[in-house]
Amino acid sequence: MFHFPCGNNDYKPLMDKFHSINNAFKELSVGYQEVIAEIAERMGEGMVKYLTAEIDSRADYNDYCHYTGGLVGLGLTRLFYTAGVEHFKADYLSNAMGLFLQKTNLVRGYLEHVNSQPAPRRRWPREVWVKYADKLEDFKDGNNNREALLCLNGMVTDALSHGLDCLQYMASVQDPANLRFCAIPQITALGTLAMCYNNGEVFRGSLRLRKGLTAKILDVKTMPDVYGAFSDFTGLLSDKFISGVDFELQL
Repeated sequence: MFHFPCGNNDYKPLMDKFHSINNAFKELSVGYQEVIAEIAERMGEGMVKYLTAEIDSRADYNDYCHYTGGLVGLGLTRLFYTAGVEHFKADYLSNAMGLFLQKTNLVRGYLEHVNSQPAPRRRWPREVWVKYADKLEDFKDGNNNREALLCLNGMVTDALSHGLDCLQYMASVQDPANLRFCAIPQITALGTLAMCYNNGEVFRGSLRLRKGLTAKILDVKTMPDVYGAFSDFTGLLSDKFISGVDFELQL
């Protein structure tokens, strides 16, 4: 039986039952196998790189997010193309789709990552957070609210920089089912960023969108629906920014 008895938490049952994944992989056509194998290998190489390396600069951050998220976007595009259901998309657009999701996860998951055992997982770039704290973990200290929010807002803004590329990618998707598959996570990510912006709860727990709002996102079917959802959430972000609420007063 082909499996690797290792890992912790959710990774342990995954590795214990890896033979099931391998069996499913072998049932795919060769074209799909080649795409998945190449992307998985490239992701593995990148993740090994950051097992010991710190994410020091913004360039490191983009590099890490490329390996852990952007390559997923590239692989998905190639699978669509291999299946003959979509035209090929530019690599930078495919990469942006993955970066947008991965950066959102890293923003929202701050507390989970810094509380990781046996050692914190510092996934925000030192170049950014060192302006506001001696250690990334300091942001969960209630005495650092203002600095924490300044850094958080910078991280959210960085993630938002990929939004237009994501819209351009989705606008070129032809199959309605593929559009929903791509759009729902992207809209959810934008909603999560809007919720996290200037929100000190990021440093006290992992935030999630309300169930009712999630259900509304799941109703998205067309590109006009996508534009409407993006407009709603960017409007919420704009209201937060324009309001100019003092950081100390908000908390």
